[in-house]
Amino acid sequence: VQLQASGGGLVQAGDSLRLSCVVSGRTFNSYTLAWFRQAPGKEREFVAYTTRSGGKTYYADSVKGRFTISRDTAKATVYLQMNYLKPEDTAVYYCARTRRTLPTTDLTLYDIWGQGTLVTVSS
Repeated sequence: VQLQASGGGLVQAGDSLRLSCVVSGRTFNSYTLAWFRQAPGKEREFVAYTTRSGGKTYYADSVKGRFTISRDTAKATVYLQMNYLKPEDTAVYYCARTRRTLPTTDLTLYDIWGQGTLVTVSS
């Protein structure tokens, strides 16, 4: 299984951006998929996850109400729609997969990661 993230870029505060993460392999709906981010000089942090078959989503408080995670089974792709972006959202965004049966926000429990895509939000 491989994850390929894309969609990052430079935007202004208040703009929107949609990130995509294509998941190779035949097990797309078998695992929880998540987005994490890492800002310059900071630790990687949880952003959102979607459980197997998209039955449940969960968000970090910092993005709740502004970001939406979704998955398209036909395209084997998980998305992160980001609205009302703020300068503090600037980070490299990573998609990741966990083999855990129960969804988790703990990044140490995610075993496969995409390469990251940079989002820069100017004020």
